[in-house]
Amino acid sequence: METLYRSVCGLDVHKKTVVACVRRLGERDRVWKEVRTFATMTHNLRALVAWLEQERVTHVAMESTGILWKPIYNLLEEHFTVLVVNARHLKQVPGRKTDVKDCEWIAHLLQCGLLRGSYVPARVYRELRDLTRHRTKLVQQHTQTVNRLHAVLQDANIKLSSVASNIVGVSGRDMIDALQQGEEDPTQLAELARGRLRAKIPQLRVALEGLVRDHHRFLLKVVLDQLDYLSTAIDQLSQRIEEISPTSFRDAVCLVSTVDGIQQRTAENILAEIGIDMTQFPSAKHLSSWAGMCPGNNESAGKRKSGKTPKGHRWLRGALGEAAVAATRTKDTYFAAQFRRIAGRRGKKRAVVAVGHAQLTTIYHMLSTNTAYTDLGPHHFDTLEPLRLTRHHVRRLQALGYTVTLTPVQEAA
Repeated sequence: METLYRSVCGLDVHKKTVVACVRRLGERDRVWKEVRTFATMTHNLRALVAWLEQERVTHVAMESTGILWKPIYNLLEEHFTVLVVNARHLKQVPGRKTDVKDCEWIAHLLQCGLLRGSYVPARVYRELRDLTRHRTKLVQQHTQTVNRLHAVLQDANIKLSSVASNIVGVSGRDMIDALQQGEEDPTQLAELARGRLRAKIPQLRVALEGLVRDHHRFLLKVVLDQLDYLSTAIDQLSQRIEEISPTSFRDAVCLVSTVDGIQQRTAENILAEIGIDMTQFPSAKHLSSWAGMCPGNNESAGKRKSGKTPKGHRWLRGALGEAAVAATRTKDTYFAAQFRRIAGRRGKKRAVVAVGHAQLTTIYHMLSTNTAYTDLGPHHFDTLEPLRLTRHHVRRLQALGYTVTLTPVQEAA
């Protein structure tokens, strides 16, 4: 095979060690290889960098192994062109498998230009990713803790959730705090309602009459303290994201937040994963495929076996799924119309994925052209093929036993 790079290195990364194979062309284009093993402590990795510089290595490749590649990438990116490669692209022919053979195979593929590096954003966006992902985890824990609070109240036969839509809102939190502190009078508890919830005071008096014991008060205190901690941590992460975000990132967040179903927090989660430079992806289809939001392609002998979406990017898929569900609940919008159009024949889950795919495509074009979002409206699909839609409705009416005569509006006038 043709050689593209004269001196390269393949790395086989593990938790405690990293096996490096330097492969370069010597005199008369003869291949020279040397394999060394380094520990993953910082001073050992610096020794690895010094060795690679001594061997005049220009390109380095390694597998994407969980989070183990990150500290090595952070040290190497300033000195070499580093490729983090999907493990599925590095499969060897069957036979003996060792760490040495793995790094030699990676170096061989890299020197021949047969490896394609995964998208690794700049350092500031990698830091934003860490913050947004951690915030997402805490938000999930917050939801789980609220569900636990529901369980404790139900065990005490407090039916607050049957009257108030949000038991951790201002009114609900005051009532639960009073319960935890020993207040048992339903009338006094109901009087803590605020705003529009005061119109439901009679129902609250009935719902707040329960069998609260010391066991429940202890659990309520533990759960409420956990909720307070999670809320504080989420706010701290949001503040940190705002502090380290470049101006261009904040502008992109404001732009993407105009898309139906996407709010600021969701926009930050999406942009932290894909970045704001869309030149990393040749087209919107490539971005959708990388995210795992496009139909799968599994065909053999002329038969299409499955259209299941690929695994893709779980963090990005989660954010887009959240945005898609929110978009389906909007009124008189393109995404809501798209959801209804697909859900009737393909099911709601597939329809949500299709809406998320459309949102991601929209974001790609918005960032590529720096154009604000313009909703196509709920009747966009009706204007695409009016004759086909007309025939469909005529057949439906005929099936119901009607004789249909169509008269254009202009002739009727």
